[in-house]
Amino acid sequence: MKIDVLAFAAHPDDAELACAGTLLKMKEGGNSTGIIDLTAGELGTRGTPEIRREEARASAEILGLDVRECLHLPDGFFGEDEPSIRKVIGAIRAYQPSVILANAPSDRHPDHGRGGDLVRRAAFLSGLRRIETERNGIAQEPWRPKALFHYIQFRYHKPDFVVDITPYMDGKMLAIQAFKSQFHDPDSNEPETLIASKNFLNYVEARSREMGGAIEKEFGEGFLAERTLEVRDLFDLI
Repeated sequence: MKIDVLAFAAHPDDAELACAGTLLKMKEGGNSTGIIDLTAGELGTRGTPEIRREEARASAEILGLDVRECLHLPDGFFGEDEPSIRKVIGAIRAYQPSVILANAPSDRHPDHGRGGDLVRRAAFLSGLRRIETERNGIAQEPWRPKALFHYIQFRYHKPDFVVDITPYMDGKMLAIQAFKSQFHDPDSNEPETLIASKNFLNYVEARSREMGGAIEKEFGEGFLAERTLEVRDLFDLI
């Protein structure tokens, strides 16, 4: 199955928090979309991998994803080792995305920066024919995406471009709130964390407003480009 826009996330809910609006917009535009979670988020303070798997499935339905899977790399301990790179290459070659969205290059959680670096490296190596991979016993063909963009997470990065997600903000928040175990619940006995704090979802909305304001829209999501972007016509920028 070929996926037009494929988001990679170090943990379930990373993509929802940072680029769900963009995924919804691309889907409505007729593109196929998907999320690959690198880990099951098993080290998370709240919830369990089983609960988060069900929450990820619920979010995928809200986003209308064509595919969502987990590579089950070790949460907190994955790196740019060969087995991990090969797993990511296998996913890239299986879905042949034109565009990859990846974790921020640096962030509060060290897995985010590592996840972004891992996917960036795998996206390049996936195009080398001398690296052989297979899935379900079938040899895979080389594939390199046309573009890789890093979404912006907890720490602020000045975006290279911003996507207007104003019509999709409600859907983004619904997809985020599908991860009920991770966010504020006054009746929960789970330990409080940063993202489970009472004001965290207000912060998510504020960041979306900040990005939207930069392009004179109500809500936006910002991205960092791996390479200089080509503009074929100045009027495309208007």
